[in-house]
Amino acid sequence: ARRSLASPVVSGVLCPCGSPHGSAVESSGGGGNAGSCGRSLCEASEQDRRLRALFQKLDVNRDGALCIHDLAVGLGRLGLHRSELDLRKIVKAGDKDLDGQLDFEEFVHYLQDHEKKLRLVFKSLDKKNDGRIDAQEIVQSLRDLGVKISEQQAEKILKSMDKNGTMTIDWNEWRDYHLLHPVENIPEIILYWKHSTIFDVGENLTVPDEFTVEERQTGMWWRHLVAGGGAGAVSRTCTAPLDRLKVLMQVHASRSNNMCIIGGFTQMIREGGPRSLWRGNGINVLKIAPESAIKFMAYEQIKRFIGTDQEMLRIHERLLAGSLAGAIAQSSIYPMEVLKTRMALRKTGQYSGMLDCAKNILAKEGMAAFYKGYIPNMLGIIPYAGIDLAVYETLKNTWLQRYAVNSADPGVFVLLACGTISSTCGQLASYPLALVRTRMQAQASVEGAPEVTMRGLFKHILKTEGAFGLYRGLAPNFMKVIPAVSISYVVYENLKMTLGVDSR
Repeated sequence: ARRSLASPVVSGVLCPCGSPHGSAVESSGGGGNAGSCGRSLCEASEQDRRLRALFQKLDVNRDGALCIHDLAVGLGRLGLHRSELDLRKIVKAGDKDLDGQLDFEEFVHYLQDHEKKLRLVFKSLDKKNDGRIDAQEIVQSLRDLGVKISEQQAEKILKSMDKNGTMTIDWNEWRDYHLLHPVENIPEIILYWKHSTIFDVGENLTVPDEFTVEERQTGMWWRHLVAGGGAGAVSRTCTAPLDRLKVLMQVHASRSNNMCIIGGFTQMIREGGPRSLWRGNGINVLKIAPESAIKFMAYEQIKRFIGTDQEMLRIHERLLAGSLAGAIAQSSIYPMEVLKTRMALRKTGQYSGMLDCAKNILAKEGMAAFYKGYIPNMLGIIPYAGIDLAVYETLKNTWLQRYAVNSADPGVFVLLACGTISSTCGQLASYPLALVRTRMQAQASVEGAPEVTMRGLFKHILKTEGAFGLYRGLAPNFMKVIPAVSISYVVYENLKMTLGVDSR
């Protein structure tokens, strides 16, 4: 018979089918009660007795509730040794009335909810659908998510759960090991390492984040997107002066007009007062909602067209789907990008507002003006999204392999550092295309300026200013990255709490 890792008392809490005792039961004609497995294996009184027996064994001080100390001592007596951090996670996950401990009902509810999560994870790992997980399946599952581990490392993971020496894990072994242990698993890597939803550096060209099965089923995904949108709005508003300075330097700076950061700010304030530092920010904030929504919907549809049977996409599939989704979203809101550039470059009194600016462009230049710089903008998506994703995944893998001992949680500092470095690398790679795009968008704002193509503009910049000319405005652009990432993260976390999203 298979030897269970958990104590017989713990193992006995669940039916052989994997349903928790204490879950909904239906009366059978014979007077017995059938569990959710559909077989007359569980009787209501037996379910209650076993659950209460486990609860009483854990309730060391006999006060009718389980605190962290009770769990530490009680689980230790059952041969299940957990760290204080793990025990805090268990209490936090089940504590509905927020009194810092679990009563009997909360304990039962935690077991039922926890077992559902474990079932989802087990199914996602069981690639062969044979009811068992082997080392190759663990390697493949992590590789699909961009996390590379060796087969020896996978075998080490298996040995910690496998007690019958088969080097495979069946559902009972998996469940017994994790039953009173917080879920530290593949979906948690996704939960902890969210990237595009959290970090807003003003350029929405990153590959969208993956959401776990649980987040989709509970509707948490839209709360994450709303929190990300709100964080982006605050972040962009706080760093708008640097963004406007970047646009001015991209368009007007040259060898003969060497604009510095302090000189640029002085010039803006002298021309339009302190409020002029935020020109173009209104439209920049307004475009967050439609762009994020279109991008997310397009990403989900493209994932289906790719036809993968995996719940989570592989890295190259994510890059393909993310880039296409980004192109669709950018195409849909591109006129707003042109408006943002024109509003940022406007002189005092030139336009009364966004609508007046749009009317003027339409009347004087026609509809085509709203798509100036469209081609370099589309071409910039690939290097930005590709390098940002590659750097972020590399940093993530390095941290997970070297430092992830008990948890996939990297902590705030590591998450911010990885996001900042990857976004900076992505921007650096696509910056020349972004500069050419901005100059083409601004082109008609200079009266009598000749029509130029992307290729012609590249040649002109290289000829008159050299390669350095393609990086005008890079300094204020990089100066805003760290504050933008920090502000968006703090606001994102606070909005998540307001919207009822658990901070893990």
